[in-house]
Amino acid sequence: MITTDVLAPVVATVREIQQETQDTFTLTLETPEPFNFKPGQFNMLYIPGAGEAAVSISGDVTQPHELIHTIREVGNVTRGLVALKPGDQLGVRGPFGRPWPMDVVDGRDVLVIAGGIGLAPLRPAVLALSAKRAEIGRLTVIYGARSPEDMLYAREFLGWKDAFVARATVDTASPSWRGNMGVVTKLISPVDFDPTRVIAMICGPEIMMRFAIRSLSALGVEDDRIFLSMERNMKCAAGICGHCQYGNYFVCKDGPVFDYDQVRKLFGVKEV
Repeated sequence: MITTDVLAPVVATVREIQQETQDTFTLTLETPEPFNFKPGQFNMLYIPGAGEAAVSISGDVTQPHELIHTIREVGNVTRGLVALKPGDQLGVRGPFGRPWPMDVVDGRDVLVIAGGIGLAPLRPAVLALSAKRAEIGRLTVIYGARSPEDMLYAREFLGWKDAFVARATVDTASPSWRGNMGVVTKLISPVDFDPTRVIAMICGPEIMMRFAIRSLSALGVEDDRIFLSMERNMKCAAGICGHCQYGNYFVCKDGPVFDYDQVRKLFGVKEV
């Protein structure tokens, strides 16, 4: 049953907009009521006259009055979102969706693998995991970007390196780049985690996720301990429009986070 609360946006105010890369921006919003979200969930952001877009929440779960969304400029709605200025208002619906499995990480190693803007949906999980380092095993974050200029949260990522294992790699770079180059799967090392007790969280281009899964499976990580964010084509967030249907699932209601065991037969199949 769809309620009016699910479909009605609340008014949020833009507090800050920060340019991350040439085409990606981070919006910080203030809301009149707290948005008690979980890592991995998303909101629907609405601009009158332009429409809505589903955008992952990229902020800290301990700051429910501060909504942070990292947005790539790819269409009319996202162009409108990145054109907002401090003090402007927009509509927000949410939070929606199945979150990352933070309820099963205690006592386990956690491996976070992100590609491109896929780091944005994983940032709340990284922040939450970092805050509970005493309750989990080894925490490793691996991030791949097209170039050093395309890396999200670059300054924050440097801070992560001081707190836990955090590695980045790029596809191309100038001779001055002193970091890793190549595909992100080259950074997956069993030295960083115990394959028998690790929880893996992955988000990025589908081809990257496919090769990351292949690498993890070869190391002995079971399918039901590999989790993927499958955000795609979400229009209503209530499971009524059908745009995000994925086999028997609706990504907005049954995801966006799935364990690989759920979607193994669908993953990588064209036109699904």
